[in-house]
Amino acid sequence: MQHPDLLPRDTAVRLIDEHGETVADAHYALPDTETLLAAYRGLVEGRRINDQAGALVRQGRLAVYPSSHGQEACQIGAAMILGDADWLFPTYRDSVAVIARGVAPADALVLLKGDWHSGYDVRAHRVAPQATPLATQLLHAVGFAQAAKYRGEGTVVLALCGDGATSEGDFHEAMNFAAVFHVPVVFFVQNNEFAISVPLSRQTAAPSLAHKAIGYGMPGQRVDGNDVAAVLAVLGEAVDRARSGGGPSLVEAHTYRMQAHTNADDDSRYRERDEVQAWIARDPLLRLRAHLTAAGALDTATEERFAAGAEEIAAAMRAALNTDADLDPEDLFRFVTAERSSQLDEQWQLLRDEIERSQLADADATAPGGK
Repeated sequence: MQHPDLLPRDTAVRLIDEHGETVADAHYALPDTETLLAAYRGLVEGRRINDQAGALVRQGRLAVYPSSHGQEACQIGAAMILGDADWLFPTYRDSVAVIARGVAPADALVLLKGDWHSGYDVRAHRVAPQATPLATQLLHAVGFAQAAKYRGEGTVVLALCGDGATSEGDFHEAMNFAAVFHVPVVFFVQNNEFAISVPLSRQTAAPSLAHKAIGYGMPGQRVDGNDVAAVLAVLGEAVDRARSGGGPSLVEAHTYRMQAHTNADDDSRYRERDEVQAWIARDPLLRLRAHLTAAGALDTATEERFAAGAEEIAAAMRAALNTDADLDPEDLFRFVTAERSSQLDEQWQLLRDEIERSQLADADATAPGGK
């Protein structure tokens, strides 16, 4: 039996093509010019964040950075579509979305610097900690959405993941739970064609990742992930559906990871340069710039203003990450549990004694006549 309300389209929803031309759609409306200008500003800032983070990795200030270069339309769309009371559950590649949601760039990058697991107040920003294990955050998102439903809140949870995460058991458990308990969560899969070196063809035999939704009894939809207008329209419908009591949805964004998985990855070993080059013409930033310029909504002065704002963010990133952290060794034990156990206290005393012995040895070595 067919379920047309659950099945995604055969082709991804698109409202603006690669040349900036409007694509008519019988169901989804093009966002207004003010919204698209705000989205374009976000794309400019997101691209600058990605570029600056890459430079900081090369300088040794960031331990690792999974770039979302080329995926900024998904990042900005996810951040823009949520209300103030909604929550975002991001992955390690979603730093741009986290920052666009209001988290200070320096705080968003603490995890990738190698300091704390999360450098920001998750409750203040309504952004969960970025998850490095694949798909674990999806279960957290579903549980959070279920709790919000029990409390009678109007909260919608947007859970981000990549195509590789759809091969994890946690993905399927989260989808099934969300559908059975009808919770207000939207699963947003950024299908960038590769799970590190594993191509999508080795991840699934389904017609699309969005088709997986019907197996759980929820609607799925496909969207051009490099078209921020379409991302806003499709995600907006899914968020509204969840908020009105319609339950969960799955949205698959077709995009591409333009750069390596991380700075530790050599992507030339598993994909051809011609393939990467072919996606340059689909750049989300260039596409929206062409559309807004042709519409007379984007001029040189506005471009310069957006670029200057993006550069301020990059400067703040450099300033924060060029400062060495003031580390307290006792923090290793201070935040493990609400009340420190005797075992943890014993371990701290051992470490403190070792530190003190090391400091005394250093002092003796540098004293006049010392060895």
